[in-house]
Amino acid sequence: EIPSFKVLETDLNYAFLDIGPVAEGHTLVIPKYHAERMHEVPEEYLAKMLPPAMKIAKALGVVEYNIMQIAHQHVPHVHFHVIPKPNEKEGLVVGWPGVEQPK
Repeated sequence: EIPSFKVLETDLNYAFLDIGPVAEGHTLVIPKYHAERMHEVPEEYLAKMLPPAMKIAKALGVVEYNIMQIAHQHVPHVHFHVIPKPNEKEGLVVGWPGVEQPK
């Protein structure tokens, strides 16, 4: 366990501010079930992760935001990021190359 600033807690999940935020209000939502990969988490935990993420996004008061689970994470515990995008300079900037799909 490490210290955290709790944002929201349910019976199955916990949400807290990211210690290295991309934008003000950047929050992590984690299940109270330990697993390194999403497919290892019981469905009842996963099903209750998006409602808290939605509440956090609404509470942040921004129109644009990202809710995502990123590959190659540094923390070996499933977690979803709620990242506000208040303007063009702040928040997550995603720029990956597209791949043409076979027809």
